[in-house]
Amino acid sequence: MLSQSQVLEKDRATTLAQSAVDLINDGQFEPASRRLREAASLGPNNPDVRAALLQLHYSQEISPIVNACNLYISDPNSSSGKDVTRMLTDSDHHVPKEAALGILRSILEKKPSDLTSEQDDILVALISSSPDVRRHLMAEFKKSPTQLFDNVYERGDGIVNNLRSIVSDRSLWYDEAQRKEAERDLFQLLLAKLMESGHDHDGRSLRGLALLLATDADAVSSLMDSDSFDTILACLDIRLSPDVRNQATLATSKYMEAAKEEGQKMFTQFVVSKAAKKKKDDTIVAFSAAASLFPIVPNVIAPLFLTEGFLPSLLPSLDNTLKRSKVEDAFLFLLNSACIDGACRLAVRKYCTDWLDQMLVEGTEDQQAVSATILAKVGISETMNDQQQDGAVHKADVDMEEVVQMLQKTIYTQDFAGSLSSLEGLAYASLDPKVKEEIIKDTRFLKKLYDILGQSDNSAEVVIGGLSILSNLAQYQPNLSEEQKKLAQLKAYANTSKSRPPNPLNDDEHVGRRCDILVETDIMPVLVKSSPRSSPSAKKLIDKILLSLSKNQKTRGKLAQQGAVRLLMQHLRAATGPTEGESYEAAHALARILISVNPSHVFPATGSLQAANAAPCLVSLLKDPESANSDGPRDLLPVFESLLALTNLASSTDDTVAEAIMRHAWDTVEDLLLAKNTMIQRAACELVCNLAATEAGVAKFADGSKRAGHRLHLILALADVEDISTRKAAGGALAMLTEFESAVNGILDIKRGIEILFDLCKEEDEGLVHRGLVCIRNIVCAVGETGRRGKEEVKRAGGLDILMGCLKKSRNQNLLSVGVEALKACQS
Repeated sequence: MLSQSQVLEKDRATTLAQSAVDLINDGQFEPASRRLREAASLGPNNPDVRAALLQLHYSQEISPIVNACNLYISDPNSSSGKDVTRMLTDSDHHVPKEAALGILRSILEKKPSDLTSEQDDILVALISSSPDVRRHLMAEFKKSPTQLFDNVYERGDGIVNNLRSIVSDRSLWYDEAQRKEAERDLFQLLLAKLMESGHDHDGRSLRGLALLLATDADAVSSLMDSDSFDTILACLDIRLSPDVRNQATLATSKYMEAAKEEGQKMFTQFVVSKAAKKKKDDTIVAFSAAASLFPIVPNVIAPLFLTEGFLPSLLPSLDNTLKRSKVEDAFLFLLNSACIDGACRLAVRKYCTDWLDQMLVEGTEDQQAVSATILAKVGISETMNDQQQDGAVHKADVDMEEVVQMLQKTIYTQDFAGSLSSLEGLAYASLDPKVKEEIIKDTRFLKKLYDILGQSDNSAEVVIGGLSILSNLAQYQPNLSEEQKKLAQLKAYANTSKSRPPNPLNDDEHVGRRCDILVETDIMPVLVKSSPRSSPSAKKLIDKILLSLSKNQKTRGKLAQQGAVRLLMQHLRAATGPTEGESYEAAHALARILISVNPSHVFPATGSLQAANAAPCLVSLLKDPESANSDGPRDLLPVFESLLALTNLASSTDDTVAEAIMRHAWDTVEDLLLAKNTMIQRAACELVCNLAATEAGVAKFADGSKRAGHRLHLILALADVEDISTRKAAGGALAMLTEFESAVNGILDIKRGIEILFDLCKEEDEGLVHRGLVCIRNIVCAVGETGRRGKEEVKRAGGLDILMGCLKKSRNQNLLSVGVEALKACQS
């Protein structure tokens, strides 16, 4: 039974809790908190107090978001909408189920037109942060798909895309059949929206259709009929926004991929029927659709393009009734796309060259750029075809000099976004050696090109176009073996064509000079700046450029100083999975640079770039690349340069570098010690020599195991080959290894071990003699039984006379000092 004082305390706690609840409901959290602290001290287990504390905690957590949302609903133009979005995206802020669903309902109850575009951001953040909201929307769509779709469609791209994501998320649905039914419902609703008049939200519906086709084409493609497909194809019209056209291209390609012959048939009927009407609008749509899908289904569109009489009959109309119309733009778009097909390029060259020349003069700035691009494509094709002829002189249909000048002019005058077509044209034109020389001499143009690539808002196409030009300028011709040269001649004979000599402007001297100019004009900072936002294809072009730039030893230091090593290692780290062939050029460029720089300068002890991380990047070069040409011998230059780079890295004072090399490369390096190629064998031996100076390297030869004995035997054999450099490297490794007793015993166990070391002492080259004397000195100076045994073997091999002979014929103080030390040890 409670005492009177306890009853009073209980009543007081209850009264404080009730007054605190009133303060909470008024939003006065601080005074409510003070009263509850007092109430808790009086009655910690009082149910009224505990309930009030929970209400305070709940209210403090949700009230800011709920209040901000209410303010946004009442005043959409205030900043409250941004506050709601910010709080929803805050990872530290948990929104309870009731609050999240309350915010969702309060927005969906309002008409989309009553709120600002911020409503879309709020809904996206709400769906992202709350599984309860996702499950609620799933249930609502399942119950009434049309009602929910109509409610959210006008609110923004984000909520529509999230609705598609919810429908596609298998983890939200207990029944896969119901999920697929919902997916089909959404597809039909998006199609219906697309087929409504107007293009205000075509990109929104097309994006949903494209993503549904991309994720589950088999389930939804059957819902597409000819009318709906025609509506999507009509969205390829060049007069529409790029976003709409891009989404239409994706949706069309995914549908045709799923529908196969039926889709191709529907597409052909659409283009043919539109073109047959011979009306401007229909012609524009037909050309736009064909041009957009040419790269995707060239086997379908090329026959239409090559239809007899199509080009000859159309061109007179472009000079008369269709002149100065959007049809010209659509036709140029079609010609540009058609150039991916060889037969179509020939047709363009045969029928359209004069008209394109005319457009260079009379067309708009954009038309001039596209015309020049097309002429560049057919002009390069013409040049390459002429090189296959039997030496006859052919008059060029395309004046490449004029085309290049036009392309450069448009790049100077257009904004960055408008440079795409001109960059594409120059990317083709710069395959011509003469064009390469003209571009590289124009440093003003190079600076302009660098400016374009340095823009942060570039499209992927602009970056690819600019990098392709630079790659063409820096591209060395492949080094063919004699066998490959003979094979090329045989192919030329089989094609009844005479092999023409290579263009001198593409020889190593000219390419090297172009590469030097690119380095001098500071291309490296441009590559570094453009890389983070580049696609894998663009990164591969950057790697290709750096591989060429790094061929000149004199420029490697500058490249490293400007960030080439860091950039290449970033590319190699990003190339995870089955991408070894794709990263081969990056690894090769990295190897070339690391051959010629001081590792301590590139990888400072206090820096974030670690030399140990470079070792695995180079190991891929030691192995046969999957992309290697099986028709010819393997290119051993990357292997050789990788070994040289690893050898340079192994000279680092950082022990982790040698450990990384041993861990990632040892097995391969050991195999390369037996390579038939002298240069590869020498480089592998030099790497082993540097590793022998490290603890990890010594362990491979001096742990007393049978395998270590075999390795010592191999190094001794290499100290006895014809190549002096290989012998020096092997001798150097042995000179360091013989400092260890187990290695000395291993050499003494080998039948000709001492004899090979004395053969080094007998050489004329003082480097070999010095290495041999150090090995003998180490053996006879070994302690205990090992040293006694070593002295016996040296004496048995006539070592005293050999040592005396070395001392008599040399004046080198270092050599004499080692020889005297060895001789004294033998005589003691």
